[in-house]
Amino acid sequence: MDLIYSVAASLDGFIAGPNGEYDWITADPEIDFEAMYAGFSGIVMGRRSYEVFVATGGAPRPALPTYVYSTTLPEGERDGIRFVRDAVTHVRSLKASRTGKPLWLWGGGNLFRQLADAGLVDGVKVAIVPVILGGGLPLIAPGSRLRLELRGHRVYKASGILFVEYNVMP
Repeated sequence: MDLIYSVAASLDGFIAGPNGEYDWITADPEIDFEAMYAGFSGIVMGRRSYEVFVATGGAPRPALPTYVYSTTLPEGERDGIRFVRDAVTHVRSLKASRTGKPLWLWGGGNLFRQLADAGLVDGVKVAIVPVILGGGLPLIAPGSRLRLELRGHRVYKASGILFVEYNVMP
């Protein structure tokens, strides 16, 4: 099973502003968010992304299995969400035990870096929003490089959003 990092980013590569704000992410009427959710079999995210997820109302129904990786929150299942400390081991297990639609790595530059460094990320989908933030939470935490191969792209004219899809190269 594939793990796909799917996220919105500013033109200068930030997924949240300097104070964690995401109000710069514009909605485009052509983007079908319910279809997007339906393309995944589950969601994985870090604690900070989980806080945004909850603040924005979570996923459309029916909810996807959701896994949150945190070293500060207690492990276990609460409100249908599984909290786990060891992201790499758990995601490796999920990928090995499931087939079908990919898992969605939802936000989280630090978790993305951790899982990419472990060789667990198979694809990257970025909705590039036409705004320059000048700082904030980067698309990926600083560190190693990740080679990508373009799989597809789409321009949403109403909003100016450019959606790009890449496969992760070995």
